[in-house]
Amino acid sequence: MANNHNEGTKFLNSVLQTFDYAASFSRLDPGILAQIKVCNSVYKVSFPVEVDGKIEVYEGIRVQHSHHKLPSKGGIRFSMQVDEDEVKALATLMTFKCAVVDVPFGGAKGGVKINPRTTSVKTLEKVTRRYAAELIKKNLIGPGMDVPAPDYGTGSREMAWIADTYQAMKYGETNAMGCVTGKPVGQGGIRGRADATGLGVYFGLREALQDTELLKMAGLEGSSMQGKRMIVQGLGNVGFHSANYCQKDGAIIIGIAEREGGIYDENGLDVEDVFRHRNETGSILNYKNARNFEDSALLLEEPCDVLIPAALENQIHIGNAERIKARIIAEGANGPVTRDAEKILLGNGIVILPDLYLNAGGVTVSYFEWLKNLSNVRFGRMGKRAEEASHRRLVSAIESSSGKSLTTAEKALLIQGADEISLVRSGLEDTMINAYHEIREVMKQKNIPDLRTAAFLSAIEKIGVSYEALGIFP
Repeated sequence: MANNHNEGTKFLNSVLQTFDYAASFSRLDPGILAQIKVCNSVYKVSFPVEVDGKIEVYEGIRVQHSHHKLPSKGGIRFSMQVDEDEVKALATLMTFKCAVVDVPFGGAKGGVKINPRTTSVKTLEKVTRRYAAELIKKNLIGPGMDVPAPDYGTGSREMAWIADTYQAMKYGETNAMGCVTGKPVGQGGIRGRADATGLGVYFGLREALQDTELLKMAGLEGSSMQGKRMIVQGLGNVGFHSANYCQKDGAIIIGIAEREGGIYDENGLDVEDVFRHRNETGSILNYKNARNFEDSALLLEEPCDVLIPAALENQIHIGNAERIKARIIAEGANGPVTRDAEKILLGNGIVILPDLYLNAGGVTVSYFEWLKNLSNVRFGRMGKRAEEASHRRLVSAIESSSGKSLTTAEKALLIQGADEISLVRSGLEDTMINAYHEIREVMKQKNIPDLRTAAFLSAIEKIGVSYEALGIFP
């Protein structure tokens, strides 16, 4: 555990050092910068749960980094490596992540020290509900206060348990479903949430690959995803969807790294087929025509155009940074590149698309889910049919004026109204495109050499405006 504590501390220090460097470009009052930097509250709790006739004590934590906007927002992770400094770092990143993509939340993060892979579903439910109850008792969760979401080791099932516990303890509260996001669709969730982070990575990377100035910095040619050779670390929710969307747009996935090892095929891997192979065999190893890597970390050092680390933090560090041969690192995970490693990578001309921006798809769609829960109406429900009727009239007018009839398939394509998932994906795409260009504009205006510093500065300036508007500071 000491080793993990050290890793969590390094991660937090890395985030704070990046903040300090970005803040040096800001003209905000030092007092406001100090307030923006610090975690507003840290709540730690130990609680008993009966497991197989014995009492086990579990440790939970919830960190609210910023209250400049409410509610605060951030995932809950279940892991034996949950550590206070790590959770603080993740909560801090959430504040800036929300600001970068103009999602009106403060940052938060939480966790419970438990291994979800070796714990029975019955025990997981007990622990989740008890942890939720502890947060509810202290008013640390609620649609207007703090809205958790899934993170490493949790998913829609755990979020449904939390929402149910909240509803039971806050009976009659009409906005109760908005206490947590990432829920199953049938229990107040939103379509498109499961693949949101991976789709956001794809949108952000696609925008970067159309930026000729940035490609020149990275030593790459072309202005699209087509033919770009990629290595992905992690075949979980983020890694799978990132790789799948990129592959569908013409990228060649040459390597996939997982905890059990890595696979490499210079001709390209079929991401969906690899996923099936892993479900059937329990491992990505021994996939047809692919070369196995016993140590998956070594796969990250293979030459490629884009490396997508989509697993855990601190995966690219001072020990391996010099051997990284990717031209662009697209951070699907939170904090996969350490501060020391980043200096080496940037010195070698490698462009880094920062987590702060690139994996904000999850919180963006969580925001849409929260809005849906507060309005108590599904996106598209009010307007879809009216929109289709309008399109149908337009198609009829075109057909009658031109004297030509469209095929049934063409009509269906033109007439279709926007449903929930298409609205969600459209909103996410717009968010990622706008945020990218805001960051690039900050880079140019302030003559900042890297995207991470520019993203942090963009967020700092937006949060500073919020604090100044509150009138708390002179």
